[in-house]
Formats: sequence, structure tokens, C-alpha cells
Amino acid sequence: MSKSIDLNATVNHDTLRFGLDGVKGDIVGVHPLQSLRETNLRSLAEKKRQGLDLTYGSAFNLKKDLDRQILSRFQRPPGALPSSMLGLEALTGDLDDFGVEDYLNLPQDSETFRPADMHHGMEVRLGLSKGPAFPSLI
Repeated sequence: MSKSIDLNATVNHDTLRFGLDGVKGDIVGVHPLQSLRETNLRSLAEKKRQGLDLTYGSAFNLKKDLDRQILSRFQRPPGALPSSMLGLEALTGDLDDFGVEDYLNLPQDSETFRPADMHHGMEVRLGLSKGPAFPSLI
């Protein structure tokens, strides 16, 4: 892991809209348990995919991939209500999982939370502006 600072990240940063740029988030990596959990989830999903492929054939997985692509694109316009992605959660089975991230560390409870700017979100979505669509955390 490199401990250098990416100069391109600071050049395109709009300080008036997004606040001061922090360097700590670019240098510090993810927690080791988080990376281990993500690796395990990926391997479990791959095993499940192979099992479905052997059971129902490859067309079933192709159909699920198309459904996942369609449902992952469906979002609400930027604003006060975030997209729940309910169809995608129902397809992947995430509705049954209740993890720590569901009740702890909510962005709305953070001290640095800023509500989403609808106008900037639509500008990013339409390609008129650059930057993150929802710069809610500094």
C-alpha cells in the first residue's frame, strides 16, 4: 500500500461546494476485518453462483445478472430521500440480513452530515458538473 498523496484528487476538488479536502482518508486503508469480510462474501457469492449454474444451467445466472443490472440502475432523483434499492435487495437476498451497518454509523447521525444538494446531484447525473453526486460527508 502506497503512502503517497494523489495530486489529481486535490486538483479537481471544489472547496466551496465540498469543504476542505482531507488527506487522511486517502492514506489510511480499510480495517483488516472489513477486507476479510468482503473477501468471504465474494467467495460465498461465487460458490452460490456455481451451485446455481450446475443446478439450473448458465442461462439462469445470465438472467439474474441482467436483472441485477436493471435494478441497480433504478434510483430516485437526488434529494431528501435516498434510494432504497428495494428491488435489488430482494433479488440478492439482502432483505433478510440485518448487519451492524443497518443501525450503527448512520450518516444522518454524524456531526459532519450535510443534506444533499438536489441541484448539484442532478447536474452530476446529467453530466453538467463533476464531483460526487452526494458530498454529504467531509
